[in-house]
Amino acid sequence: MNESRPSAAEPTEAPETGARFRLLSCNIQVGIRTSTFRDYATGAWKHILPHGDRLRTLATLADAMRDYDLVALQETDAGSLRTGFISQTEYLARRAGYAWWGERTNRRFGRLAKHSIGAMARIQPTEVIPFALPGRVPGRGALLLRFFGDRHDGITVVIVHLALGRATRRRQLAHVAELIEDCGHAVVMGDFNAQHGAPEMKQFFERTHLVEPVERVNTWPSWNPLQNFDHILTTPELSVGSMRVLDEGPSDHLPVALEIELPSGCDRDAPAADRAGVFDD
Repeated sequence: MNESRPSAAEPTEAPETGARFRLLSCNIQVGIRTSTFRDYATGAWKHILPHGDRLRTLATLADAMRDYDLVALQETDAGSLRTGFISQTEYLARRAGYAWWGERTNRRFGRLAKHSIGAMARIQPTEVIPFALPGRVPGRGALLLRFFGDRHDGITVVIVHLALGRATRRRQLAHVAELIEDCGHAVVMGDFNAQHGAPEMKQFFERTHLVEPVERVNTWPSWNPLQNFDHILTTPELSVGSMRVLDEGPSDHLPVALEIELPSGCDRDAPAADRAGVFDD
């Protein structure tokens, strides 16, 4: 049975004074269910062609994403043949009740696929900057979002999906470090394809002074998580609450969640989100 697009989300209120800012990062693997390594081979065609279970998988993901203020999405599709020309970021935002969403398409394969990275938020960003990440092979990109003020007083969030090669990841992390070097409060989150103790991660920590509240929260593979590829990193001045991995998910990555307390310098009267957009360089 085909599932129709959900109705538009109603605007929701921004966090009250003293509330925490709830973050979630999830690699959704374009809505493909994966529960064994064998599924990578038997389900490879789903990365190219449409299949009936994709929207049901997204509906399950949306249910798990309802309780957050900002959700970072990796391996989403901006609307192509394989998704029935539905933007998966938009679909998840509407289904989960987020009034603001944005996406950047990193790699296009005609009408067949639009590899993208996305975000959904309950608070209107004060600024959105999409950008390409360096690499020998084009096709990796990121989103920079600002909330509660400017680069000095607000919170700068960078959402990434890094390359598989270590040398390229080192260049990409160096680029991100430049973007946040003079930000008062920063968060970098997403699928890094690298564990906490990897050499390129250590260099990134040293250059940015970012920290990971819990160093070992394994997220991959979802059915038997042994690697911590998915991270939410924060500047040390941010007060951090709970950090956890959601213990189930239809993707091959488990979502990771973190709560931070809004710093006193942030504009706690930030407006609730009321519009969405698609962003390109």
